[in-house]
Amino acid sequence: MGNTQGSVRRDRHESDGSVRKVGNYSDDDQCPVQLKISRIKSETYADANHKDRGGYPVVVKWTGFCCFKLGNAKSVSLGGSWDGWKKKLTMVRSHEDFITIVNLPEGRHEFKFYVDGSWICDNNLPKTDNPLGSENNVLVIDRSDYEVFDALDRDQAASVTDNSTSSCEECYNKNSSYTQELPEVPVFRKYSEPPVLPPHLLQVILNKDTPISCDPNVLPEPNHVMLNHLYALSIKDGVMVLSATHRFRKKYVTTLLYKPI
Repeated sequence: MGNTQGSVRRDRHESDGSVRKVGNYSDDDQCPVQLKISRIKSETYADANHKDRGGYPVVVKWTGFCCFKLGNAKSVSLGGSWDGWKKKLTMVRSHEDFITIVNLPEGRHEFKFYVDGSWICDNNLPKTDNPLGSENNVLVIDRSDYEVFDALDRDQAASVTDNSTSSCEECYNKNSSYTQELPEVPVFRKYSEPPVLPPHLLQVILNKDTPISCDPNVLPEPNHVMLNHLYALSIKDGVMVLSATHRFRKKYVTTLLYKPI
């Protein structure tokens, strides 16, 4: 669309008799409606890419006031000739502004804003007469406006390809150090003594005294780390005692095995 806003400037007469300049200024915040060309990132480029997306992406921004309607708008929609004026695209509120993105084919398009139930044509943008006796804003999509973005996309795609190639080469170099040859099994030296018992296994419930208030035939509830271990008592009078505690649902079962030596 390029310079669609470049040559429109008008004077507004205020109630006190002063004249206020309205139109297209360099400051974007002073323009009621800003139409800016936006570029959507893609892996492909050129005209085929735009056709796949349904056209060229255009950002339409409504800044909350118009020469015909002052004050903050509650709802703003956008309608245009690109679909025969069949649908109104709802614009998304961003603070005091309303924004939407439209994919349009190359060529000339007419559009209008539907603000709080009223169709509004912005005088600060190019416009033309319509068959109903009112006016529509005009937007022209030119392929040349997107050539810069296509070039940037091609450069970005090339850089991504180079980075992917270098990453694959690094992965190949790392994998080249692997082999299918089995290393020699180390010979573990034999310990003369068994390993030290972990401290959390020292509290054996069979060695604890049963409180007077408890049934002497019932053992206290064991800790979960003590389950499924085999305990052995020192051999006395030629008998070895083995014990193991298991959990069955909400019950704990401790089994004792007496074995003569």
